[in-house]
Amino acid sequence: MRVGVVLLAAGGSSRLGHPKQLVGFQGKTLVRRAAEAAEAVRCGPVVVVLGAARDAVAAELAGLAVRTVDHADWAAGPGGSLRAGLRALTDAEPPALDAVLIMLCDQLRVDAAHLQALLDTFVRTRAPVVASAYDGTRGVPALFARECFAELEALSPRQGARGVIAREPSRVAEVALPGGGDDVDTPEDVARLT
Repeated sequence: MRVGVVLLAAGGSSRLGHPKQLVGFQGKTLVRRAAEAAEAVRCGPVVVVLGAARDAVAAELAGLAVRTVDHADWAAGPGGSLRAGLRALTDAEPPALDAVLIMLCDQLRVDAAHLQALLDTFVRTRAPVVASAYDGTRGVPALFARECFAELEALSPRQGARGVIAREPSRVAEVALPGGGDDVDTPEDVARLT
């Protein structure tokens, strides 16, 4: 089973006022923490999509076995960043990917164990979509089988992966992520971390 990971770390953090990717949590920046979790699963290549604060965010990935992809049009929305990451994975040399795992850098409850649970559920169920379930919804991190790649490619810049998850609920397997809605968007969220 070959599963690539796309870590979305390109956003400008407009509500926060400075790059959330560089916020510290549990002794590491959020982007490094997320990239290490993705790397620990060892299921396939890891691509980190960069945009705002590109150099500072890239520096946080030093020493990790991840590939960075610059997305110049990051400000248009997450859909473009997601497509840039997916293309970086699918344009690489064979073997082809069986699935892609999409994740964000600021979900505080996401760790390697949760990512592994998504992967294990995919292997067990062969569901086209395996999504994290929290706060009464389904969202990322989520794993998408190859058959969903065209849907991800068709996302508009302002759309995220949640639209693909919600399109056909019967094809989605869930993995519970208690506290999955805990993320970092505002100065108040950062204050909670300390």
